[in-house]
Amino acid sequence: MNAVPPRSEPKPSQVTFKTAFTVCFSVVLVAAGVLFLLKTLLPLTLMLSAAMLAVALDHAVSFLERHKLKRPLAIALTIFVLLLLGSAFFLILVPPVVSQGKALAEQSPHILAEIQQGATFGGLERRFQVLEQLKALGSDAAGLAKGAVTPVLAALGGLLSAVGGLVTLAFLVIFMLVFGGDVVKAMTREITEDNRWRYERVLGKIYKSIGGYLGGLLLICSINATLTTTFLAIARVPFFLPLGILSGASSMIPYVGPIVVGASVSLIALVTGGVWKGLASMIYFILYGQLEGNILGPLIFRRTAHVNPLLTLLSILFLADLAGVVGAIIAVPAVAAAQIIIRELLSIRREQLPADALPPEPEAAK
Repeated sequence: MNAVPPRSEPKPSQVTFKTAFTVCFSVVLVAAGVLFLLKTLLPLTLMLSAAMLAVALDHAVSFLERHKLKRPLAIALTIFVLLLLGSAFFLILVPPVVSQGKALAEQSPHILAEIQQGATFGGLERRFQVLEQLKALGSDAAGLAKGAVTPVLAALGGLLSAVGGLVTLAFLVIFMLVFGGDVVKAMTREITEDNRWRYERVLGKIYKSIGGYLGGLLLICSINATLTTTFLAIARVPFFLPLGILSGASSMIPYVGPIVVGASVSLIALVTGGVWKGLASMIYFILYGQLEGNILGPLIFRRTAHVNPLLTLLSILFLADLAGVVGAIIAVPAVAAAQIIIRELLSIRREQLPADALPPEPEAAK
C-alpha cells in the first residue's frame, strides 16, 4: 500500500497590503504630477524662463562681485544696463516699423492697382470672379463689425495678460537674483556633509552649462542679425536694420522663430520690393534656417554647453513636439543638466564597484 505524501503548506503571498498600497499610491502620485504639469503650464513657463534669465544675469553679477562690488549694487547695476539696452533696442525698432506701416498704407492703392492690371489677377478674375467675391464681403462688413466686439475684447485681454506676464517675469528674475542663492544654500545645508560636496559640484556644473548655453544662444542671435541685416541691405529691402535685428531675436526660439520671422520679412520684401526681392528673401531664410538649425546651433552648443550635436538635434525635435515653443527653448539646457546628473550617478556606481570588477584602463591612459 503506497504511502500518501504529506500535503505541503501553502506559501504566504509575497504581495502584502503595504506593497499594493505603495504601488497604487505611486501611480496616483505620478498621475497627479502629470495633471499638475498640464494645468500649470503657464506658471512653469514663467518660472523656467525666469530661472534661465536669472542664471544669465547672475554671471554678470558675479563678475561685478569679483571686482569688489556688493551683490545688491551689482544686481541693480546689471538690471539698469539691461533696461538701458532694452530701451535702445525699442527706440531703434519701433520708429522704422511705424514709418514702414504708414508707407505701406499709402502705397496700398497703387499696389492693388498693379495687382489688378497683372495677367495673373486677370486669369483669376475670369475663373473665380474675385472682384464680385470681394464686393460681397464688403457688403457684409456691417454685420461682421457687430460680431467683432468679442474678438477685439479677447485680443485686448490677451494683450493685458501678456503685459502682466512680462511684469511677473521681471519680478521673478529680480527675486531669483536676490534670494535664489539663499534658497539653494538652505537646501544643500540639509544634506549630510559626506554628500554635500557632490550636490554642490553637480549644481555648479549645471550652472556653468546653462550659462554656456545662453552665451551660445547670444552668439547665434548675433550671427543671425548680422547676416540678415547684411543680406537685406545688399538686396535694398526697406528698413533692413530693424528687420535684421528682429530676425536675430527670433533665434531665441529654435526652428520656429526663424521660420515665422523669415516668412514675415519675405512678405514685406515682396510687397515693398517686388517679386524677385521677395523670392530672394524666401530662399535666403530657407537656407539660413537649415544652416542655423542643423549645423550652426549644434556645433556652437557643443562648445558652450558641452552637448553632443546629435543630442542637440534630437532634444529640440522631441521636446518641441512635446511642449511646443517652451520645449524647444529648454531642450538644450535640459539635456545638458540630464547628462551631468547621469554622469554623476555613473560615477557613484563606479565608486561602489570592487576594484576587480572595474573595466581595464586603456593603454593610452596608463
